[in-house]
Amino acid sequence: MPSYNAFSFILAFFFLRRSLTPPRLEYMRSRTIGELLAPAAPFDKKCGRENWTVAFAPDGSYFAWSQGHRTVKLVPWSQCLQNFLLHGTKNVTNSSSLRLPRQNSDGGQKNKPREHIIDCGDIVWSLAFGSSVPEKQSRCVNIEWHRFRFGQDQLLLATGLNNGRIKIWDVYTGKLLLNLVDHTEVVRDLTFAPDGSLILVSASRDKTLRVWDLKDDGNMMKVLRGHQNWVYSCAFSPDSSMLCSVGASKAVFLWNMDKYTMIRKLEGHHHDVVACDFSPDGALLATASYDTRVYIWDPHNGDILMEFGHLFPPPTPIFAGGANDRWVRSVSFSHDGLHIASLADDKMVRFWRIDEDYPVQVAPLSNGLCCAFSTDGSVLAAGTHDGSVYFWATPRQVPSLQHLCRMSIRRVMPTQEVQELPVPSKLLEFLSYRI
Repeated sequence: MPSYNAFSFILAFFFLRRSLTPPRLEYMRSRTIGELLAPAAPFDKKCGRENWTVAFAPDGSYFAWSQGHRTVKLVPWSQCLQNFLLHGTKNVTNSSSLRLPRQNSDGGQKNKPREHIIDCGDIVWSLAFGSSVPEKQSRCVNIEWHRFRFGQDQLLLATGLNNGRIKIWDVYTGKLLLNLVDHTEVVRDLTFAPDGSLILVSASRDKTLRVWDLKDDGNMMKVLRGHQNWVYSCAFSPDSSMLCSVGASKAVFLWNMDKYTMIRKLEGHHHDVVACDFSPDGALLATASYDTRVYIWDPHNGDILMEFGHLFPPPTPIFAGGANDRWVRSVSFSHDGLHIASLADDKMVRFWRIDEDYPVQVAPLSNGLCCAFSTDGSVLAAGTHDGSVYFWATPRQVPSLQHLCRMSIRRVMPTQEVQELPVPSKLLEFLSYRI
């Protein structure tokens, strides 16, 4: 018979184990909307098929993703959703019965969405949509002549390649417009300024960010240096005044995009930081890291306001800095400003509220690499290692009056200006994002 001490030890171990186990919350499963499965040849190499980026056009007209190797596919988003409703969730992208109408050479059909398959000439690592506002002038004011006159309805797609080149395509025709050559390594991410100026920023493994003016025929305006290792991702603030860039060695940088100078470096992660995104009001910044965490920052003062952990108990800095099997690959802010989505190596997609430390919805996903919300925020798209894309319905909740007030005022005021408002302290607390 086991001794009394043995029973005591077993009981103590049982209760200790329970204390280290997270509470069993019944997370709600997100509803699957559809799948776009990449075609696979019998002897197709697995390396090079990765879908590193998915993107929705600013006006919601198109969805684009890398099918692997050199191919980017552009599909009209509304027709894609209609196909899911008519044919179920599965949609193999080379299926002739489900194929969307292709773009033809008829100029009268230019602005009618058509499917395109673009051969970029090399492995595609990044892509981004950009739309123009004719009234927004080029920053290079001395140039009086341009090869391209971008109109009101101009929609561009930028693709970043393995050889360091960036190719700019006309979305409506599928034609190549510009070939930007200056990076010496992989172009890992691309982002357009949201103000319609067609300012493009590229992040590369050559440790630099480069600023391009597409209204000036792709002139490279500035090189932003500061990263000591690969730059993985970059994102503009909604007003285009600030840029965040993240990379290896725990680096999170904020840049002033009027002066092209560094504002501050944010410290807190314990491993490479691989993704970043601003909230719609510009008051919050989300960063995802291989240290199993997503941080929500106040970019105006550098405070960490929220931490979303993907491993329980939270790993120590030494363990978080290594191979912990919970690397967070991607993070994206919803357009309601209330939710974010994260994608990790534990085969889960998580939806979080910015004011709660546990997921409100989850979805299973193996080998995920990237995610992005649709323009209206109703759908999340996620890309995988095999070049496929999966779609889920996002959480839909009525925002509180406090959230609506905060977003309204933070669209026009940074943290410091809100704190200096001549209003009662309780009202200031009501209007502030707090830890």
